[in-house]
Amino acid sequence: MLRFDPFSDLESMTKSMLGSPVGSARVPRFMPMDLYKVDDHYVLHADLPGVDPGSVDVSVDNGTLTLTAHRSAQSEENVQWIASERFTGTFRRQLSLGEGIDSEKISASYENGVLSVTIPVAERAKPRRIEVSSLGAGEHRTIEAGPAGGDSS
Repeated sequence: MLRFDPFSDLESMTKSMLGSPVGSARVPRFMPMDLYKVDDHYVLHADLPGVDPGSVDVSVDNGTLTLTAHRSAQSEENVQWIASERFTGTFRRQLSLGEGIDSEKISASYENGVLSVTIPVAERAKPRRIEVSSLGAGEHRTIEAGPAGGDSS
């Protein structure tokens, strides 16, 4: 699916006229990530190749998950750059968490340039069974509660 961006042509023209200095530190534009749900937790994978594991920070504040990492520029002297396309600087991504998340149990690991964050669903937000009794008939039946807006087929 293509997205219309009226400013992309202007940005491209500005870059071609002003140029981008070779070997300079450029600010990263984004942190590519995947987010999916497995059973009772969400899993987030963010690509951070070449990032020092000590610079990776994952924090939760007031329902916002913040991922931060820093990649330093190479500081070699007497280097004649031929191409410099890798971003250096600080990467940051923020996600709003819903109320059904157990933020106390969020965990993260960084391996082979990929930051993995496990975001568990809170107990109160998990589907549960509710016992329904019929008045006077003495019968009991169980109804399974599912996610809101579920399919009734």
